[in-house]
Parts: sequence; structure tokens; C-alpha cells
Amino acid sequence: MTKRPITLCTGQWADIPIVELAKKAAEWGYDGLELACWGDHLDVEKAAVDLDYCKIHLEKLAKYGMKVYAISNHLAGQLVCDPNNDSRSNEFAPDYCTGHAEKKREWGIDMMKKSAVAAKNLGVKVVNGFTGSSIWHYFYSFPPVTNAMIDKGFEHFAELWNPILDVFDENGAKFALEVHPTEIAFDIVTAKRALEAVNYHKAFGFNFDPSHLHWQMVDPVFFIHEFHDRIYHCHMKDAALQLNGRTGILGSHLNFGHPERGWDFRSLGRGDIDFEEIIRAFNHIGYTGPLSVEWEDSGMDREYGAEEACNFVKQLDFKTSGIAFDAAFDK
Repeated sequence: MTKRPITLCTGQWADIPIVELAKKAAEWGYDGLELACWGDHLDVEKAAVDLDYCKIHLEKLAKYGMKVYAISNHLAGQLVCDPNNDSRSNEFAPDYCTGHAEKKREWGIDMMKKSAVAAKNLGVKVVNGFTGSSIWHYFYSFPPVTNAMIDKGFEHFAELWNPILDVFDENGAKFALEVHPTEIAFDIVTAKRALEAVNYHKAFGFNFDPSHLHWQMVDPVFFIHEFHDRIYHCHMKDAALQLNGRTGILGSHLNFGHPERGWDFRSLGRGDIDFEEIIRAFNHIGYTGPLSVEWEDSGMDREYGAEEACNFVKQLDFKTSGIAFDAAFDK
């Protein structure tokens, strides 16, 4: 098995024009990019209908040795199942959708279908994203939440997403849900329920991101083994628990980077996650896809951090052994 490509998720860098970011990523040592579908990083509507746009866009990045390994459309995906689609997501959709929850939903569904076509036109096999969830706000069961209410949420997810997944299937692409709070799947149990809800649709799998599991005290390695055949992509992102008897894991309504939060994201290698065990688990299940750095650390300069993170992953990743260590003693 060859070493996995190290890519940079561009979502947190959408303020930088994509050609400028490609140049920086090459200088930092990355093999390629996971293109976000906002800013000028990728126009999904153009990519779904204009092969020349796709060709020219890829050539701009290739000039700096950057290959596109995946695209990400988290913002549009969030609108599909979000129950309110309120003012918090106004920037996710065009202006004509503002104030109209169902217009946002319709637009989000259309964009996710177009993302599958765009992936095919770009020669990409995986689209990462969110699903939204009509039941996330029930995570604490008071006022009382019935089993029927939760069942209805998973049914709603399947009703809206199965037609989208069919388009992915038609275009030879896979949708990788980033298991994450506010999504239909946020831990191992809910990820299993999400798979069951769509009847194990082959286009549906996961973008593994250990940082969202760690602060919930879910072991990311267990997730890898549980869903060994459904991990279609990987985000490399670290997190640290900052529990001191006063802080809590629910974040206390404090923004990331606030010293009184009970947990926070960290640059790779500077948090609590055991990435060596993740690499060993990936070797065990045969995952050969990208290791995509999603860089988030409110306490560090991002350009310094992005380069440091790339070097961290380069030193971390290793091939699995093809022989038993004691084979030399066999006669």
C-alpha cells in the first residue's frame, strides 16, 4: 500500500482566492486539495454543466502540482434537513432564499444533486458534506422526547436524502457525511441508524473526523472498525478536552478559542487525539484515501499551523507491513 495523499480542506480558507491558496498549499508541502464549494474555490452550478470550466479550474491548480481529491458542500447539505433554516444560514444560500426556510431546503437539495454531477465532471469520486437534522435539538430528552419522534427524524432524513443519493449513484460518486453535532449522525449509534435509514445505500458513507468524536468521549478508532467499509474520506483534525471541574463538554455558549470552554479544536498533534492509532486502524481496514487536513485552531496563526500540520501528517503516516516481524526466524 502506498502512502495516502495529504490534502488541505479549503473551507476555512475561502477568503483566499483558490489559485493563491494552491500556491501556498504547494509551498507548505501538500499533495492536493479538498475543494470547498464556496468562495471562488468551486462553483458547483458551473461544474455540473460546463466541462470547460472544470478543465480550466483543474489546470489552474495543477500548475502548482495540486490535484483535487474530493469536494465539500457542507453548507448546502446542512439546509436539506435543518428544521428551521433560520437567519444563521442566510449566507449559505442565494439572497432570494433569505427568510424562506423551504426555499433554502429546495436550493440545498438541488445543489447536492448538482454536486454529484460536478464531481463526475471533475473526475472526483467523493463529495463530503452535512445532512442537517430535524431531530438534533432533541439530543437531551427534555421536554420528553418519544421514540416515535426520533424514528420520524430518521425517516425524514431518508425521504429527503435517498433521491439525492440516487443521483450520486448515477454519477459514480459517493456522499461522505461528516459525523458531527447538528447532523443526523453525530456518534457511532446514530451513524448506524443513519445507514439503516437509507437501507445501506451504497452511495452513502462517512467522512471520518476524529475531532468531533473525541470531545464526546467516543473513541475514534472504534468508529473506524465499526464502519470499515463506509469510510470514504478522512479529515485530520485535533481537539483537546479542557475539563477542570468548572468547564463542561457542551461548550457553555462560548465561542471557539474562549479559555472557559470545556473543549476546543487544536492544530494537529497539539490536542489529545492519538493519531498513530488512527493510522494503524486505517492500515488494518485498508483505507487508502486522502488524509485531508481541516485546519482549525483559534489560538494559532493559520499559515504556520497549516504547514506544521502537513509535516505532522507526513511524519505520522506509514505503510503497513507486508510480512510478520519474526518471519526471518522461520526455517
